[in-house]
This record gives sequence, structure tokens and C-alpha cells, in this order.
Amino acid sequence: MKFGYFDHEKKEYVITTPKTPVKWINYIGTLKFGGFIDHNGGGVICKQDPAENRIVKYIPQLPASDMNGETCYIRYKENNEYHSFSPYYTPTLDKYDFYECRVGLGYSLFTSEFYGIRTEITVFVPLKSTQVIRKIKIKNTSQKSREIDVIPVVEYTHFQAMKQFNNADWVPQTQLSRLVNSKNGSKILKQCAFMNLGRAENFFTSNFPISSFESDRARFLGNQGYGSWAVPGALQQKELGNTEVNRGDNIGALMHHLGILNPGDEKTIITQLGQVTSIEKAIHLIEKYKDEAQVDQAFNVLQNFWKNYLDTIQVQTPDENMNAMINVHNARQCYITKNWSRYLSLYQLGLGARGMGFRDSSQDVMGILAGAPEEAEALIVKLLRVQKRNGSAMHQFNPLSMIANEGDSREEEDRPNYYGDDHLWIIFAVCAYVKETGDFEFLNREIPFYEKDKNEKPLESASVLEHLKRGIQFTHNNVGKHGLPLLGFADWNDTVNLWTGAESVFVAHQYGYALKELMEIVSYLGDDETFALYKTYYSEMKMLVNQYAWDGEWFTRYFDFDGTPIGSHKNEKGKIFTNAQSWAVISGFAQGEKAQQALDSVRKHLNTKNGIKLSWPGYNKYSKSIGGISTYLPGTKENGGIFLHTNPWVMIAETILGRGDYAFEYYNQINPAAKNDIIDEYEVEPYCYAQNILGDEHPQFGLGRNSWLSGTASWCFQAATKFILGIRPECDGLKIDPCIPKNWKGFSIKRKFRGAFYNIEVKNPQGINKGVEKLLLDGKEVPAQILPVPEAGKSYTVEVIMGIK
Repeated sequence: MKFGYFDHEKKEYVITTPKTPVKWINYIGTLKFGGFIDHNGGGVICKQDPAENRIVKYIPQLPASDMNGETCYIRYKENNEYHSFSPYYTPTLDKYDFYECRVGLGYSLFTSEFYGIRTEITVFVPLKSTQVIRKIKIKNTSQKSREIDVIPVVEYTHFQAMKQFNNADWVPQTQLSRLVNSKNGSKILKQCAFMNLGRAENFFTSNFPISSFESDRARFLGNQGYGSWAVPGALQQKELGNTEVNRGDNIGALMHHLGILNPGDEKTIITQLGQVTSIEKAIHLIEKYKDEAQVDQAFNVLQNFWKNYLDTIQVQTPDENMNAMINVHNARQCYITKNWSRYLSLYQLGLGARGMGFRDSSQDVMGILAGAPEEAEALIVKLLRVQKRNGSAMHQFNPLSMIANEGDSREEEDRPNYYGDDHLWIIFAVCAYVKETGDFEFLNREIPFYEKDKNEKPLESASVLEHLKRGIQFTHNNVGKHGLPLLGFADWNDTVNLWTGAESVFVAHQYGYALKELMEIVSYLGDDETFALYKTYYSEMKMLVNQYAWDGEWFTRYFDFDGTPIGSHKNEKGKIFTNAQSWAVISGFAQGEKAQQALDSVRKHLNTKNGIKLSWPGYNKYSKSIGGISTYLPGTKENGGIFLHTNPWVMIAETILGRGDYAFEYYNQINPAAKNDIIDEYEVEPYCYAQNILGDEHPQFGLGRNSWLSGTASWCFQAATKFILGIRPECDGLKIDPCIPKNWKGFSIKRKFRGAFYNIEVKNPQGINKGVEKLLLDGKEVPAQILPVPEAGKSYTVEVIMGIK
């Protein structure tokens, strides 16, 4: 518990030191306006697109002790000399008496005490607004009167983020800052690129009298720019320089003289950093949040949003860490990944090369269906708009312009320019959406495909269902020597890039599951013809997978262009891959002894105390023929590392076989909350899932990286709620099918479904893993394991008695 703890009542994680092993962050706002803030108060803010409209300069590669994006200085006078420190610890690094950063739902709350001055800063973005609020409370906790000043600072970037780093001539010549005096006498510091005047103007202001300001970084740091953020030269003067810059490195620094604070006195300053089309035309929007009552109300509205979002699924299981993740932190992370895809984090820098991923967002959206169905629908529509007429999909797209591209496949002229898996993920997302909401009419909605004519008009539109059918047909039509789906440039494992003609067993399994999902939908809709066709497709692929891909103890992962198996006992490296085993069970292609043997092989060769590895053994030298996987050291990321995204698929597969003890063991192994006592080893945030953990072939086994923006969030949430706890939406109701550890006596869950609330109590008197003996709805027995479609607005009591009939 060296670095912090969970405050379950307040739904916060409390960081108790400013010196975590790496930066820990929290997200504020949304992609429409927002970004992230680290545990030292720094952060990055953008509006709509971190590549094309970035506001704050944040460079993750800088030393952790540096100022990064934003900070604040508290200045006091003693013996006629000025002394300054940062309440965020960095960049001044003063000795602190108390430090705490509470990572909340859409906000971070900093409390620190230095030199008898207590500072409390709440940082958040009000819903649907375009400004970051920092509510700064200063209290004199010493036994003497103090003259105190507060100087918040922000460092700006060029709005086109990449140009900030690759054009050091043009960018500085475009930047300017101006002081705007409003009619009521308050000061607002305007900053933007010259070409954005009247289009996208940044503002920095507060509700307290601003005595002076600075917008020139070199003047603020002092010593002709050779001063430091730790001891800015400008803070040795009573006032700042009031410079309105016409070029160079722009900052915003605002001087506030609080005056004399006697012992116990407290004062509050509210700063705003935001962007509007024109500051002069948006004064009323800026003035709104200078009112502390309006700020407090906006904060309460934000908390109500999160309460409503989280209340759709609340659980009480025998495991406290599972409860913490499902009820708060995993659910929150699902919403964050839905917003940001893989676009902006400490690891994905949002500089324009990536955008939002089709594959990524199709999976992310499944994690928010219960809590935010309207937002889920909007994202699904966006994704379908970048599907191509042949059924394949563009790999990634810019969320602001909706311009899409084929991803890294563009870099290899002799390889296919599509990914074999992309288009199938949206089938899972749409099927999950209609099962959750009951909105089957959505399947008839007309949505254009991506291709356009010379006037940028879509060449073709089709129903959502037709989009999904095109995806199925694309995979059906593009098969290789064994009749298995072609890999394309890559599948889910981007780092295995084989020559044209290679086949993917994972895509075969994925295709099988997509067929099963669509067979359920078309059967429910009464489309017997499509059902029969897909049943044939499914049977054919199942036969081919079992004929060619079974390797004796597990399923092969790929066949290279010449038919050579990869992920086979015949290989020296990369003998076995997790996804070929888990998805064999999920698709239903592996059954009986073969399914059990595949998962037993995962346990034998791939499982570790810190999670299941993606493959084994790791490649020990670079090979162009295998691709990017061999650029990593053995035990790292896709090359034998613990790639957490794949772990919940094994959990789901184990529940299908009824092995609840294994499923929960695998869940607990990667639960970040369960790693709170081993942060010295794990290093990254214990309140959100990481993308990867170093595997046991690496000397730093157990080290986590690339936290927050990972498909692990959505799939762990689904694995836990739909498969381990077994509360699963279906076309005709809510299925109750728990698969839990034998030593659990039961659990309870409150679940909102199609406008009604189910209060579900599960009892396990026989100590079994799986099986429902009796299901009672408001005291009346339900014959199957499906709770019927509810009456919206009602609340139901459900009792589940596990047992073997």
C-alpha cells in the first residue's frame, strides 16, 4: 500500500505520494473537449482532435520532475524575500508535509501542504463545456499571518500537434497572445495561432483579480530563457511582465495577490482554460464559471452523470477487488476507451499517425452498452461509415474529419492492404447493441459505405444488417490454400505480418463466432434463408479448422503463404498462441475433449502468476518474414509478453466449459486492484487495466505498461459480468448463466436492462461452478434461464439457485 489506496465509498483511488514509479493519470472531459491530467497536475487538453486541435503542450518523454503542460505556484513573502513552491510537488520538488491526489470520476482532487500552506485543487471539465476548471483553495495552516500569491501557469502548443515538433521555424512565427479586458473589468488572456483568430481562440482566466500576466516563456523563466521551471525568475519580482507575445513559446501565467491570510484563513480562486470561436463573443460563457456556485453545480451534474452511468450494473461478490473494478474503475475505463479509442494517452501520443481504430472502437463500444446506449449507437454508426462496399473496413480514421486509412498496411507494397479481422468486430458490436437495447429497428437504418465520388458523395448506402452481411461475405470470399480466411496484412495481432496468401486460424474462429451471432439475430427476425446459409458457412469452416488447424494438443495460429504452420509444435519459437485456443472454444469450433485440451495447453505453456502470455516461446532475433513481433525482446508485448487483452477471452472460454475456478483465477491474476500491494513491481496505475505486462522470459517479469486505452477494459468487463457472473443480454431477454468459483456461496447484482431494474440474488448451496436449478422472478419460477423482456420502468426481484438438475 506504498503509493495509495481505494476509497470505495467515494469511488476514488487515493494516491498518497507525488513520486509514483511512472506518471499516473486520470481523464477529464471527453474527446469533444478534454484530455488527461497526471498525478502532479500536468496534462494535455484538446478540442475534438488531439492531432488537429491541441491546446496544451505535454511531452511524456520529459523527466517526471519537469513542468509538463500546466502547473501552479504558491508564493509567500518571508524576511522581505519571495519563496515559491508548487502544490503539485513538480516542478519545484519542495519537501511536503502532506500530499494526496484523489483520482475521481471525471475529476482529480489534489490536496497538499507545504510550509504551513494547505492547497486543495479540484480539476474537471463540466459536461458539454469547452473549459477546464481548476478550483484552488488556499488555507493558512501556520501560526502566523502570511502574504500569499497564487500563479497558475499553462504552456501552449501549436494546434497541429505534430508540427510543434517538426517545424521549429514556422510554428513559433504563428503564435500570439493578447489580453482581453471584459466590460466588468476582469482580464482574460487570449492565445492562438494567428490563422485561428476568430475561429479557435484559447483563453485562460480566473474569477479573482489578476494583477499581472506573462505570455512569454523565456521572460517567465528568466535569465534570457535559461531559468528553470523549478525557480522561475519572474517570481522574484512583485509583478509579471504583462508581455503580449507575437511569436515564440507561448505560456499563460496569471498573478493573483490573495493578500494577508491570518492563521486559519482560506481563499478560493477558480481558473478556466478553454477554447471558443471568439473570446469577445463568448464572454458570457466564460463569466458563467467565475461564479463558485455555478462551478459547484457543474461538478454535481458531472457526478450525477457518473452515478447514472455506473448504476446500470452494481455487484456484490465475495471478492472486494472484483467489486471495485466492476462497480467503478473498470466501468469508468470502458467509457474512457470508448471516448479516446487509442488516440491520446501517456503511451499513444495523439500526434496524428493513428486516430481512432476500427477494430479498437468496435470492441470498446461493447463495454458501455448498458451505461450509455445512445453514445454506443452513435459510435457504431461512425464505424459503419468507414466500412467499404466489399465488406472489409478501413483500419483507422480521424474522428473530426472522418478521413480513414488502411493503417500500417500502407507501408508494405507487397502485402495486402486490409486487416483480416477488422470488419468482423463490428458484427459483434451491433449484435451486442441490439441484444442490450432491443432496438432491432436499428438493423434497418441506412448508412453509407466509405467510398465516395469526386464530389465526396457516398457511392452506396445500405442497411446496418446489409453492412454486417457484407462483412461475412468478405471473409467467406477471401480464403487461402486450406480454405481458411486470408490473414491480409495482419489480424488482431498487428505484429505478425506474413506474406500474401497467409491464412489466419484466429480469423477463422472469429468468423465462426460472427456467424453464430448473426444466426441468432436473423433467426429472431424470422429470416430462415439467411439462417440456413450461415449455418452452412459455419459447418464448412468448422470442418476445415478441425481438419487442418488442430496440432495435436492445441490449434495452430497461422499458415504462411507456402502452407507452413505457425503456432505449431513443429516451430522452434512461437509454438503456441493463446488466441487460437480461446477463440476455438468461443466460436464453438472446438468441442469436448479438444476444447478442454486446447485450454489445458494454455494453462500448461502460457499461464503465469501475472497473467496469460500471448505466445510461447518468444522469438530471440529479428525476422522480416515473421514481422513486427520479432522486434521486441522475448517476454515483451506480443513476443511472449502478457498481452492482457487476450486474457478475458480465455476467461470466457473457461466459463463455456464450466470451469469457473480457472476463469476467476485468470480474472484475478490481471486485476489491477489486486496488484495494489506490488506496485514496486507492477508500476502502473492499479485503478485501470494496462495493455501489457512483461512475461516470464523477461528479467522484469510483472512490469506493466500502456495503461488506460486498451481493449482489455471492455473485454474484462464483459468477461466478468456476462460470463463469470453470467448476466447476459439475449434477443429475447436476460440470460442467467453464472460460472463462478466453487467456494463462492453466491453473489448479488443490480442490473438495468431495457429500462427496467433487476435485483438478482444468486445462491450456490451445492458449491458448484455452473448450473441453474431454479430461477424465480418476483417469486414465480421461470422455466428457462432467460428472464423475459421486462416492462420499462419496473423493478424486479430475481432469485437464482445454482445446482445441477
